[in-house]
Amino acid sequence: MEAAAAAVLPALVPSQSAVGASSLISRVVVLLAYLGYLAVAGAILPGKLVAGAVLPDSSRLHYRCNGTPAAAAIARTMLPPGPIPEFPGQTAALLRVIFLHHFDVRFPQVCSRSCCFWGSLRWVPTWVGCLQRNVPNDKVSFALYFAGLQSRHKSSSLKPHVSGNFLQDWWLGVQLNPHFMGVDLKFFFVRAGMMAWLFINLSLFAKSYLAGSVNLSVILYQFFCGWYIIDYFVHEEFMTSTWDIIAERLGFMLVFGDLVFIPFTFTIQGWWLLRNKVELPLLAAVANCCIFVIGYLVFRGANKQKHVFKKDPKALIWGKPPKVVGGKLLASGYWGIARHCNYLGDLLLALSFSLPCGASSVIPYFYPTYLLILLIWRERRDEARCSQKYKEIWVEYCKLVPWRILPYVY
Repeated sequence: MEAAAAAVLPALVPSQSAVGASSLISRVVVLLAYLGYLAVAGAILPGKLVAGAVLPDSSRLHYRCNGTPAAAAIARTMLPPGPIPEFPGQTAALLRVIFLHHFDVRFPQVCSRSCCFWGSLRWVPTWVGCLQRNVPNDKVSFALYFAGLQSRHKSSSLKPHVSGNFLQDWWLGVQLNPHFMGVDLKFFFVRAGMMAWLFINLSLFAKSYLAGSVNLSVILYQFFCGWYIIDYFVHEEFMTSTWDIIAERLGFMLVFGDLVFIPFTFTIQGWWLLRNKVELPLLAAVANCCIFVIGYLVFRGANKQKHVFKKDPKALIWGKPPKVVGGKLLASGYWGIARHCNYLGDLLLALSFSLPCGASSVIPYFYPTYLLILLIWRERRDEARCSQKYKEIWVEYCKLVPWRILPYVY
C-alpha cells in the first residue's frame, strides 16, 4: 500500500506552483471543461430516468440520475496517465477519486482563488466580486434573471414568476426549472457542487496522507463526508422530490449556493484539519459516530419515505399502511414525528462533520451553524406555502404532528 500511494498521490495533491502560474483564462478553460463534461455525461451515461414531482400545471419533468458513473468517470480522467497501482481493500476506491490539481492548500487563500475559479463561468449568475476583489462585477451575473423575464412559456417550469421587487426576483429567481441547451440547470448545478465538494475533500486527504498527518479525526471527517456525498449520488432520484427541485426558483441564491458555497465552505473542516492536528478521544469518536449514524438514518429514511409516498401513496411505511391527512399529507413514519424531520437528520449530519475538529475553535462549526439558520428560515417559508396550498388539511396535519423539526423542543 505504501509503495502504491507513493506512486500516485504526489501527482494528485494541489500544486502551489501550478496555481500561481495559471492565468484566469486557464481557470476558465478548466471550469468550462468540468461543467461541459458534466453536461455531456449527464446526457449520455447510463442512469435511471426518474419522473419528477407533478407540477401545478400537471406536467412532470424527467431526470436522468447518473451522478455515480459521472463522478467515477471524471475521477479516472484526473489520475496521471499509465496503469494505476493496486491498493488493498477499499483503499483503492477512496484514492482513485482524488484530483484537484488547481487549488492551493493554504487556507487563507483558498476562498478567493476558488471563488475566482468557479465564478469565471460567464453565463451563471454568481456574484463572486464580493468575495474576490480582482474578479470584475460582470453583468452576465443577471443572465438567468433577464432570460426569465423574457420567457413567454406558460408551463410551470418556465413561466416567469415576477413579484415586481428586483432584489427578491434576482435573489430567489424568476423561473422554477430553467434549461440551457437541454440541460436542467437546477439539477445540474447541485450535481456540480456536490461532486466538487467530494473531490476537494479527497484532495485534502491526499495532502494529509503525504504529510503523515492522517489521524482518527481526519479519517472520521473524510469518511462521514464521503459517505454522505456518495450516498447522495446513489440515491440521486430522491433529490427530485425535495424542496429545492419542486418549489425553489433558480436565482442567485441557489446558483451561488451550489457552485461556490457548497464546495468552498462545506470543506472548511478539511482545511482546518490540514492545518491543525486534533487528537480525538475514543469516547468522543464513538459519540461522533453515533450522531452521524442517527443523522443519516433520519435524513435518508425521511427523504426516502417522502419520495416513495409521492410515487405510491399506498406503499407501507415501517411495515404499516401510511396514515394520510386529507388524502395528501403523509403522517406516518418520520413524518408522523415532526413536520420537517429530514431537517433534523441533516443538522445531525452537519454536526458530525464538524465534531472531528474538536472544540478549540468555532471556525469548523460554520457549516452546522449556517445550516441551522438556513433550515429554520426554509421551514418557515415551507410552512407558509403549505398553509396556503392545503388550507384546512394543513391545520389538521399540524394538530396531528405538532412538532416542526425537533420533537418536544421545536
